[in-house]
Amino acid sequence: MAASALQPERHLHLLAGGGGRRRPLLRMLPPLAPLRHRRHRLPLAVRVSSGDGGGGGGFTSAVEKRSVPGAVGEEHGAKGEEELDGEVAAGALELRWPPWEGLAERYKLIGATSLAFVICNMDKVNLSVAIIPMSHQYGWNSSTAGLVQSSFFWGYALSQLPGGWMAKLFGGRKVLEVGVLTWSLATAIIPAVAGFMPGLVLSRILVGIGEGVSPSAATDLIARSIPLKERSRAVAVVFGGLSFGSVLGLLFSPPIIQNLGWESVFYIFGLLGIIWCIGFESLKERQLGDNEGLLNLGQSSTGSGGLVSSAVSLESSDSSLEDLQNSLKDVPWGAFFKSKAVWAMIYAHFCGSWGHYTCLSWLPTFFSEELNLNLTEAAWVSVLPPLGSMVITSIAAPFADNLISNGVDTTKVRKICQTIAFVSPAIFMILSSVDLGLPPWEIVAFLTSGLALSSFAFSGLYCTHQDISREYASILLGITNTVGAVPGIVGVALTGYLIDSTHSWSISLFAPSIFFYLTGTAVWLAFASSEPQDFSKSESES
Repeated sequence: MAASALQPERHLHLLAGGGGRRRPLLRMLPPLAPLRHRRHRLPLAVRVSSGDGGGGGGFTSAVEKRSVPGAVGEEHGAKGEEELDGEVAAGALELRWPPWEGLAERYKLIGATSLAFVICNMDKVNLSVAIIPMSHQYGWNSSTAGLVQSSFFWGYALSQLPGGWMAKLFGGRKVLEVGVLTWSLATAIIPAVAGFMPGLVLSRILVGIGEGVSPSAATDLIARSIPLKERSRAVAVVFGGLSFGSVLGLLFSPPIIQNLGWESVFYIFGLLGIIWCIGFESLKERQLGDNEGLLNLGQSSTGSGGLVSSAVSLESSDSSLEDLQNSLKDVPWGAFFKSKAVWAMIYAHFCGSWGHYTCLSWLPTFFSEELNLNLTEAAWVSVLPPLGSMVITSIAAPFADNLISNGVDTTKVRKICQTIAFVSPAIFMILSSVDLGLPPWEIVAFLTSGLALSSFAFSGLYCTHQDISREYASILLGITNTVGAVPGIVGVALTGYLIDSTHSWSISLFAPSIFFYLTGTAVWLAFASSEPQDFSKSESES
């Protein structure tokens, strides 16, 4: 009986459901296998077909009575179906490890990019904590400390447009990998050059250059791989890594500095980026080897989901200088700057960056000096705004995507989100700067709430680049981020100078941010748009 059960020609059809209709068994069961494998396969077929048919004499009953004993063998009959199901379940658990193995390739890439942004902000905020013991060791005043911190943004601003252009030309994956390696090595050498001011400034400029190309690279990946209805969440996951990186950086920097010295925080955080590069390289090779690469950089195509692949081939990495110059000329720069929506993005990015960068750089010092907190307490309190940002981002992204999915105009959704992102911190900064005799914890709560709500920008401004042009999204972000880096250069240094001059945190830190938040809201509501624009056509017509 067991031998006959293994012969497929004797079981081509089974009666199903008592209705006399025949169904091909070979469509329902996997291919027959040697005896030792069948004991795992047949119970799966039983469960799959258990809902098919109407009664006890249906397909399920026929398989249980005729196939299982014959396939498994009489010597295994005593185990029973429960033990077999347990073995199958154990096998299923093994197939699900590692947990990301079954994820779509675009989700793997988005997750890896988000992790890069986590490390990005860890390397950005570590100096805002380390600057306190470094200032004591080297005798720096607030103006000098502001100069050191602002030097990061010099490189950040210089790399925005080149980063956007390179992301379009070579693809975001290559540019992101080079950027992470650059800022990680530059972070690791900071202790060696800290006593020599030009060397320290240069190292921070290199960190800024490496991190400066990353937003454009990520925008290129999202624009080419994520459909409109998932875009807010993709942007939130990737750029939300910045908030998580700030949390980790501010949490781990103080104990590392206190136990191992301030130099160690740069060594450790720099090493994390190098490890990421090694892991990302292996991920990329596996994706290409499986022929499942998310971005087909070698051909131009439009997928069934409306996704746009790059028209740049992999051979572009070997292009001549003339080819590179021609590709730069092909960018419709004139059409960009004739668009009111682009100008709205530029100014909004500037305004949002002023509040974000000045607070990111100076809040630990504010909490330490103004609220009389020690280094660890100041750093931990500084964690609250980015921690709140992570919570708000998880709410804002599905909120925006659901509105768009339900037919609300995309421009209206982006305007709503960005208005919340600007007005909220302005209101809470006003409450924090006015002398109301508030206890320190209330000021911390106000600033945390306002800066957390500013994360609605990830579903507002930061999605608009992809909305209006997937083809040029990385370059558009390069343009707006270049202007957005200016507050890092001017605002961070100016804040330090004003603190030395006025000794007032309200005038130095809060008043300029409030001004830019409110004027940015007015410009955004007046001119912002998410309507797709054909910049190439506009350029050719003009």
